[in-house]
Amino acid sequence: MSPSEATIVEAGGRELRVSSPDRVIFPETDRSPAVTKLGIVEYYLAVGSGIVRALERRPTTLERWPKGVHPGIVLSTREKGGGDAFFQKRIPRGAPDHVQTARIEFPSGRHADEICPTEVADVGWAAHMGTITFHPWPVRSDDVDHPDELRIDLDPQPGTDFADAVRVAAEARVLLEELGYTGFPKTSGGRGVHIYLRIEPRWTFTEVRRAAIAFGRELERRLPDEVTTKWWKEERGERIFIDYNQNARDRTIASAYSIRPKPGAPVSAPVTWDELPEVAPEDFTVATMPARFAELGDRHAAIDDTAHSLQPLLDMYENDIAQGYGDLPYPPDYPKMPGEPKRIQPSRDRDRPR
Repeated sequence: MSPSEATIVEAGGRELRVSSPDRVIFPETDRSPAVTKLGIVEYYLAVGSGIVRALERRPTTLERWPKGVHPGIVLSTREKGGGDAFFQKRIPRGAPDHVQTARIEFPSGRHADEICPTEVADVGWAAHMGTITFHPWPVRSDDVDHPDELRIDLDPQPGTDFADAVRVAAEARVLLEELGYTGFPKTSGGRGVHIYLRIEPRWTFTEVRRAAIAFGRELERRLPDEVTTKWWKEERGERIFIDYNQNARDRTIASAYSIRPKPGAPVSAPVTWDELPEVAPEDFTVATMPARFAELGDRHAAIDDTAHSLQPLLDMYENDIAQGYGDLPYPPDYPKMPGEPKRIQPSRDRDRPR
């Protein structure tokens, strides 16, 4: 088959055309074979029910690497555009009729119609379009202003690693159980750990973010030498940062089963709590996940069974406020938010003339 030829694959009962199927997206490494464009599509079809569960009816930003993940390829960011890889928030032109959308609003007041997957053919088509990673919002298409998911992002800082994140996750599990919550962990595809729990969709993004702050602060009290909620990197030290802002509007996390644009094509892997201390993130790749999925199924299969109340965490947040704690900074591209402290790095604040 020449690189210019297309092939047809079956995707949930639909025919999916994949152009340039032999294009190498991930080059070969010492530990892994090369992964082609067709290989990416086939991977997502192999974990179909899992990736659909992670994305179903969620507005989803596409992280597209149409030229592949090769040395020298630059990813466009919020701060700097012009790269060969990019985040696409609006539905690409020429999308099939079966691909649905949902309109979402950004903090700036602008809006976009993002793809909103409902079936595996939607995921396969996006992969054919060069999508490596899927970044779903924590909302469903029928109510895009009230999240149904709380996301706890355990982000290792320099000097810490996956094992440190796992130790913090163990205490997070204890706290979740004390609150009566069922959390579902996954590897980030890198050094971090993500924990998701379904919530009743009746709180705003602001309230969900406050709940994440309360959770992070309680972990910080329990593990002060291992956990931080400090927004400014210079204040975090060698600790696990609880990235509460991942719950702010227009902030997303790579979904379960998403491929990450790193050598070897690692994926974000759902795991059980008992598995988490035993796994290594590099064990989960495009090459290995389909067999695991076929044998064990989706480790997050029960994630939609229970939706929890956020009230216990919101009560904790209000208790912290009464004790003199305030809100924490938003990302720098946000407008100034009500109750937010000044958004100045401590070192710059110290250097300002008085």
